[in-house]
Amino acid sequence: MNKGGGMKKMKYVVVTGGVVSGLGKGVTASSIGVLLKACGFRVTSIKIDPYLNTDAGTMSPFEHGEVFVLDDGGEVDLDLGNYERFLDVKLTRDNNITTGKIYQAVIDKERRGDYLGKTVQVVPHITDAIQEWIERVAMIPVDGQPGPADVCVIELGGTIGDIESMPFTEALGQFSYRVGAGNFCLVHVSLVPVLSAVGEQKTKPTQHSVRGLRSLGLTPNILACRSTLALEENVKQKLSQFCHVPAENIITLYDVPNIWHLPLLLRDQKAHEAILGVLNLLGIAREPNLKEWTSRAELCDMLLEPVRIAIVGKYTGLSDSYLSLLKALLHASVSLRKKLVVDWIPASDLEDETAKENPDVYKAAWKLLKGSDGVLVPGGFGDRGVEGKIIAAKYARENRIPFLGICLGMQIAVIEFARSILGLQDANSTEFDPDTKDPCVIFMPEGSKTHLGGTMRLGSRRTYFQVMDCKSAKLYGNRGYIDERHRHRYEVNPDMVSRLEDAGLSFTGKDETGQRMEIVELPNHPYYIGAQFHPEFKSRPGKPSALFLGLIAAACDQLDSLLHAPKIPNGMAKKISLYPNGNATKFAKIPTDGRETPVENKSSLN
Repeated sequence: MNKGGGMKKMKYVVVTGGVVSGLGKGVTASSIGVLLKACGFRVTSIKIDPYLNTDAGTMSPFEHGEVFVLDDGGEVDLDLGNYERFLDVKLTRDNNITTGKIYQAVIDKERRGDYLGKTVQVVPHITDAIQEWIERVAMIPVDGQPGPADVCVIELGGTIGDIESMPFTEALGQFSYRVGAGNFCLVHVSLVPVLSAVGEQKTKPTQHSVRGLRSLGLTPNILACRSTLALEENVKQKLSQFCHVPAENIITLYDVPNIWHLPLLLRDQKAHEAILGVLNLLGIAREPNLKEWTSRAELCDMLLEPVRIAIVGKYTGLSDSYLSLLKALLHASVSLRKKLVVDWIPASDLEDETAKENPDVYKAAWKLLKGSDGVLVPGGFGDRGVEGKIIAAKYARENRIPFLGICLGMQIAVIEFARSILGLQDANSTEFDPDTKDPCVIFMPEGSKTHLGGTMRLGSRRTYFQVMDCKSAKLYGNRGYIDERHRHRYEVNPDMVSRLEDAGLSFTGKDETGQRMEIVELPNHPYYIGAQFHPEFKSRPGKPSALFLGLIAAACDQLDSLLHAPKIPNGMAKKISLYPNGNATKFAKIPTDGRETPVENKSSLN
């Protein structure tokens, strides 16, 4: 609604969670954003993470899921990836607030003397810093249009009552008065469990959660209740009575066939009217236009023909570790009308060591690899499973199986080529063998070996195509250069490039200096591509990432027709479902984590 002219009051929707973590606050916040956008409003979003880390960059994916990388190099929580995909926006590092960032900012001010004479305390100094941060970041345009958005959706991570989130809860309580009634709407996501013994929906956990919320100075305007089935009318009335929330403002987030039903679920229960009513925006809102979302959700059963992709990685025990990869594979497979089936293969299971110690696991891993239509080797840190990834790359190269290597996956493809084709048995990365005689991958000169947080080559960087007659350039629409997001400390050794190219490897994409290798291809292979960047971070529903589209097309024997088509079918997915039949997820299926994760073949996780 805001066209960039004049100052106006920002409206805030705050999403909190109660009872248990992993209820799907992130997907709920994203869906609220989608619904408000469909009503004609411009939307931005903020994620608050109460942990002490400055950012997500140094955390293991097993701890917190994948680290999502933004254009500006911010290493942030994976929920910001959900926001970017759902809302098709470009967020900044400041859209992720952490306890570490807030305390660091306040301590820096204290050292400068900004609080001279004052005792610096949680209230008011920390709470004021939180509110000022929210107000500042909410005004940053993220949708490519000038001027600030109309509504800012804020997700408070964790569960109400956590010790670490107390300063944020207090700050949001103060903030609701600071911005005034009509500018602040609180949506509380809670759990209504069904006890199997009696089959009755129990409201007590939500009652206690709301009581805790009120005791902290926050009053919920809307209750979003997670349950396996829609709330019964008498349960709604009971919640309304005990939680002091109007019955029409109580929404059920019940299990749906796929995640794209959620904005529709909210619309059908008139959640937009409840939110816009609290924010005094009903008069200027239009009826929500969700045609695209509806077709995506409803047509998800169309896709029957499977495409099997083996992900050979290190963190396969937690699919959230590779959330953006899964989404990118999904966007690409749907645009080509295929049902995605992911086979998870822990890289170390392919190694000879496993064959001796656990032959059954070794056989199962190889069976999955040999049964796949395509192989994806993602990024990772540390040396565990590296040899298994090299083995997977060798298998794909020798057997002409479509292969995509990302970040470390590209580096191991280069190492494997040097070992097998150049005969350099000692070829390695200095990350894994600092004393290797043939370093194919080396530490980047600008990196730091003492400080690991935020010292990598991060964010959006430009890649220039060296030749236009190559698969990657064609997939990207024959552009001269592309901008993609990076996150790495090591790079292909420029001194080895000429030897590798003479042997048949082609470095088709390089940075502006020509010294940093960005894309590698094997020209005489159906599809064998490595990228130093992470193309998955910019994949969107209806706009699949080029290299993932190429992988899926090659895996389905459709690459030639794709490359010779007048235009890469980025818009194809707009007319069809995003989630193939059988690959949908029950939304935040209790008791698992409610992040936006499709169902995969779990046989390799047992």
